[in-house]
Amino acid sequence: MHKVTFLPHNKMIQVDDGANLIRAAMDAGVHINASCGGEGVCGKCRVMIEAGEVDGGITEKLRPADLEKGYRLACRSAVKSDLTIRVPVESEVDASVLKTQFTPRRTARIKQVDFEQLKERGLFIPPVEKKYIELPPPNVQDNLADATRLVSFLKINHNEHRLVTRLPVIRKLPRVLREGDFKITATIARPVHEGRKSHIINVESGDTTDFNYAIAVDIGTTTVYGQLLDLKTGEALAEHGEFNAQISYGEDVISRIVYAEKPGGLERLQQVVAETINVIIEKLVRKAAVDCNQISAITLAGNTTMTQLFLKIDPRHIRRAPYVPASTLYPPISAADLGLALGDHVTALVYPAISSYVGGDIVAGIMGAGIYQTEKLTLYLDIGTNAEVVIGNRDWLACAACSAGPAFEGGGIQFGMRAARGAIEDFSIDPLTLEPMNITIGNVRPKGICGSGLITIVATLFELGVIDSQGKFNRDLDTPRIRESEGIVEYVLAWKDNTQIDRDVTLSEVDIDNLIRAKGAIYSGCQTLLEEVGLTIGDVEQIILAGGFGSFIDLEKAMIIGLLPETDPEKVTFVGNGSLMGAKMSSLTNRIRRDVVEVTRKMTNFELSETGSYMDHYVAALFLPHTDIDLFPRLKKRMAERRKVAE
Repeated sequence: MHKVTFLPHNKMIQVDDGANLIRAAMDAGVHINASCGGEGVCGKCRVMIEAGEVDGGITEKLRPADLEKGYRLACRSAVKSDLTIRVPVESEVDASVLKTQFTPRRTARIKQVDFEQLKERGLFIPPVEKKYIELPPPNVQDNLADATRLVSFLKINHNEHRLVTRLPVIRKLPRVLREGDFKITATIARPVHEGRKSHIINVESGDTTDFNYAIAVDIGTTTVYGQLLDLKTGEALAEHGEFNAQISYGEDVISRIVYAEKPGGLERLQQVVAETINVIIEKLVRKAAVDCNQISAITLAGNTTMTQLFLKIDPRHIRRAPYVPASTLYPPISAADLGLALGDHVTALVYPAISSYVGGDIVAGIMGAGIYQTEKLTLYLDIGTNAEVVIGNRDWLACAACSAGPAFEGGGIQFGMRAARGAIEDFSIDPLTLEPMNITIGNVRPKGICGSGLITIVATLFELGVIDSQGKFNRDLDTPRIRESEGIVEYVLAWKDNTQIDRDVTLSEVDIDNLIRAKGAIYSGCQTLLEEVGLTIGDVEQIILAGGFGSFIDLEKAMIIGLLPETDPEKVTFVGNGSLMGAKMSSLTNRIRRDVVEVTRKMTNFELSETGSYMDHYVAALFLPHTDIDLFPRLKKRMAERRKVAE
């Protein structure tokens, strides 16, 4: 770790060796002009190295005389030692303005599942296990049937009782026994509850106990992710994601339900998502260099609509009052019967749902994050096109779903895009010149804005008074970056000469309005659910964020726009893809499979559309951050201090 000090701000941050200097400045809350995203073509991020060493930062944008003085481009400089950096443009700015710049970037702490701890607690009990056995061959005096011989040996020598041998195993058993000289590996599927029957689901010649794998899958509306897991070590050997091929038939769950009602529509949607999963399976086994025939189980989680479509269950009543799914619990299913390219011994375990709009993906997240086991009062928030909110602990749980829309995934935003190279993911602005500091994924020229970047841009513009609480630009500000185009007011984030798309990248009032409606739905969902159970945000002891971009959200900025309730950022953790994490946990421990039914039974679901106060809360949240600024006391105090400085 190296210490980087920025002058004249006197701000210090600890960074890893090789860290990008402009990203270090962003994390420290120091503004450096830069509109090209970090590719080095605009040449505006000049800084002076007063002490220490950096690697790089020398480009044709700097003259020899500048280099001799110690100037470097921050976006192309890597930290190699403790540094003292002077930001020359800011050195001319009045110190009182510097104090009103920005709070340091605060992202959620990442919470990971400790599988070693699972083993220590005796919970590493995969639902399928392999046992190597050497059977005595039959003879005239010992002519037990092959299946009887196998079951008897396991009972006597391995304490395996109440075993059931499946028909496919009986069909292949005579051949496998004799090919392996009666030295075989039996794969046993464990029951969820003790005392029930275990099933012998597969037999192989020789000792294959070192090769036992499972696949965990998150069936998302937009993307499908999978992990290949080693059931002997608990290690994730490979991960891969693909766009859900159902996108071609509708981008959201409602449009897919409508398509499923057409003749042949349901069959087609089931087929294409199975094909997507098969592509993932193929990529996983190739990456990990394992034999697909050694996969023993697959666990899947998805929202209620995605689950019913995957299982070829008519979802039409999910979108019609009283919003009733066909089922919330699903039995173990043959993976091959679902069109998955796996052996006929593989069972698909599908996560149960709560309601039409709180599905197995949320249940999986709750299980994986351990909310159902903690005493802490927890708010779990999965942010996506549909945002789900859960409140509770090990004693009780309540949940609700709200439609946030696609803004956080780039939808409804003119230059919105998913998190990919060229997406603006971080941003700040000079408080005097209103010149931007754009940082893109990959440090390349910008071509759009991803969800986390959108939140940061709007929060920064609002806190510095560039936009008001309704998301409207201050037209009195003296800058060419605020302009009107085709009757719509916008801010130019990057001029076309500094972009990949040969046109200006902008953020308009229409874009901001779409974001306000999306964040309003999420905030009001949280507020309504808390109110319905008689709590306030002050009662919450921890917040867990899940979803595609939660790890990149600047928590302070999310609170500034009113996406998240204002709370101590130290209370917030991020679990990533909660659905995939829960599916992974089910593949590694039967304890989860045993507990999940109990969890679904004790969870109370609130239909926000039927909850009278929700619409009132939603309308009140259609401002930055809210009509009631007293709900955001830290922001209220900072804005009051900024007004004093301005005066």
